[in-house]
Amino acid sequence: MERSRNDPRTRQERAADSRTLILQAAVDCLVEHGYAGASTLAIQAKAGVSRGRLLHHFPSRDELLVAAAQHLARDRLAQTELRVAEQLAGMPEGPRRVDRCIDLLWETFHEPHFWAAMELWTAARTNPALSAALRPEERRLRRSIRSVSDRIWGPQVCNHPVYPQLREMLFTSMRGAALAYAFEDRSPSRSAHLAVWKSITRRLLFES
Repeated sequence: MERSRNDPRTRQERAADSRTLILQAAVDCLVEHGYAGASTLAIQAKAGVSRGRLLHHFPSRDELLVAAAQHLARDRLAQTELRVAEQLAGMPEGPRRVDRCIDLLWETFHEPHFWAAMELWTAARTNPALSAALRPEERRLRRSIRSVSDRIWGPQVCNHPVYPQLREMLFTSMRGAALAYAFEDRSPSRSAHLAVWKSITRRLLFES
């Protein structure tokens, strides 16, 4: 039997709500203050939950920050796929669609989930516990990114023999190029890299 709207929420629903609040607060702290500033006290204050509630969900600070970054990334991936599908609707597969795909993919490297991940990656270099917590989650997230990327590009591009190598080249190149924007105040849409990525992609997919 379904509960009426006036029925109190279940314990599971309240727990899920508080967990989401904590994850969102952790992401905000990570993006705004970096890894060093994303303390459990700062996250607790921003989430508005008790210390006991935070520790019940996440006994470890590193576990919390990794979960927060992955939570944001998965949410943004779903939003990105919807946004890209809308913008590419009705556009036939071919060079113009490829150019637009590259523009849209480049935009994702300037969103909060990317900078949250970079904060954790940098901290993990000298933090074995964080590295151990981050490694399996990043593998799972990378598989999700590949799946979303494949759906964005479409079957014609995905079936091309060079596509797996092209996908990895674009991903790693965009990730590296995006890091400069941590200290440079300029528009990503004017990056000289865009013309290079589009030229290489067109040549590999349509001229080889």
